[in-house]
Amino acid sequence: MISMKKFLIALCGVLLVHPLLAADLTGHWLYSAQLPNGQTRETSLWLKTDGDSLSGYLSNNQGDQAITQGKIAGNSISFEIVRDYFGEERKTEYTATVNGDELVLRAGPNGREMTLKRVSTEVPPPPRPAPEKISLPPAADVAYNGLAKTPPMGWNSWNKFRGEVSDKLVREIADAMATNGMKTAGYVYVNIDDTWEGTRDEAGNIRTNEKFPDMKALAEYVHSKGLKLGIYSSPGPKTCAGYEGSFKHEEQDAKTYAAWGIDYLKYDWCSATQVYDYHSMPAVYAKMGEALLHSGRSIVFSLCQYGVFKGPTWGERVGGNLWRTTGDISDSWKSMSHIGFDLQADLFPYAGPGHWNDPDMLEVGNGGMTTTEYRTHMSLWSLLAAPLLAGNDLRNVSPEIMEILTNKEVLAIDQDRLGKQARRVSKDGDLEVWARPLSGGAYAVGLFNRGDSEAKVTVHWSDIGLSKKARVRDLWAHADRGDVSDQFAADVPSHGVVLVKLQP
Repeated sequence: MISMKKFLIALCGVLLVHPLLAADLTGHWLYSAQLPNGQTRETSLWLKTDGDSLSGYLSNNQGDQAITQGKIAGNSISFEIVRDYFGEERKTEYTATVNGDELVLRAGPNGREMTLKRVSTEVPPPPRPAPEKISLPPAADVAYNGLAKTPPMGWNSWNKFRGEVSDKLVREIADAMATNGMKTAGYVYVNIDDTWEGTRDEAGNIRTNEKFPDMKALAEYVHSKGLKLGIYSSPGPKTCAGYEGSFKHEEQDAKTYAAWGIDYLKYDWCSATQVYDYHSMPAVYAKMGEALLHSGRSIVFSLCQYGVFKGPTWGERVGGNLWRTTGDISDSWKSMSHIGFDLQADLFPYAGPGHWNDPDMLEVGNGGMTTTEYRTHMSLWSLLAAPLLAGNDLRNVSPEIMEILTNKEVLAIDQDRLGKQARRVSKDGDLEVWARPLSGGAYAVGLFNRGDSEAKVTVHWSDIGLSKKARVRDLWAHADRGDVSDQFAADVPSHGVVLVKLQP
């Protein structure tokens, strides 16, 4: 007869390894967050357990998305969601840790966490069918508004402050820009990103929420400082943060912005995915482009659609002065260098006066990179003729960071009136050379080192089309390097740059 001790040991082994005894996670798991404007944002997981396998779907404002490859291992689960991302299949891996009736969900290795609570143990109902989406016919080209003949320069609230932006903060930023050298250097736009929106009145007019008691008065204050005010919306029903979008109110909102004294609109695709066929994206943006053109005020039009659906190829035609070429930047070397070096190399044909590729806002000064890396960030964005929208707290800036943001010689590269974007002219492993032609026959050249140790980087005149001797000016050192023939080389620190101007 088996002893009780041996029986318990065997039973424990079965409980630990037998797939049929995995935790039963079947049911509805819910994350719910209250937004400052009183709206609620929800994400649901409907799960069904079958041994150590998991099925079901994720449900949010993007609809119901089926789980694949669902697995349970102890108190951990993993699964995949495969989406149609603007005509491309995109896979996201999710992991979660379960503790009783709480589930901490993570999207991807660096995704944010959310805690879901089990609200029922019922078997998932069938997923909702995908809603039929609006398909718009191609729109007529929108006339150029005459703005942004050089890349816009200013500040945006999102990178540093996100939902904490307010009337008080914007006024303080405007005060700082007017006195700390930013305005003098050319930074003129003070841009409010998401979370300013309130509800609509009975006539459908958009109103601000309690953080912005009087947008017109705020615009007048910003204008009194010699600066301009920007705002944010989405062509969908809701913005990225879940606030009121401009869906079916394009002309009305454009006129409201003009009446308030707005000078710049960032228009973020977000929930437009829920209502529009993505093939309609150009026509959707053209609706707002046309509305701004007839709003009664000159307003810069910034398209924020992450470079999907070949945005740079049609951004100009829909009235865009600039268009995003990538997803959101974050304050890290990995994010900045991937966006700047890897995703911009083939886009130079689409940039020019009035119409710019936008690799997203500056992270300079937010603390996630070194001073060397921020100098690289600023150099590359200037070579790319990118909009320069500072994303840090300008009320308190170190001299080092201010010198990076206001270096006149570097800013002159970004603002060169010829408007040609840089190309990558050579690459040797982690060593890259980028060059752009400037007005007057000069060239700006960045010698970049993406590696982990110092290295010598060389630019050859033949790579950029120079055939004679050139005077070399180091734009960060503010020093002349003499008249040089054929090539120029420099020792470049890890993650660093030497930015030079070559004058034949």
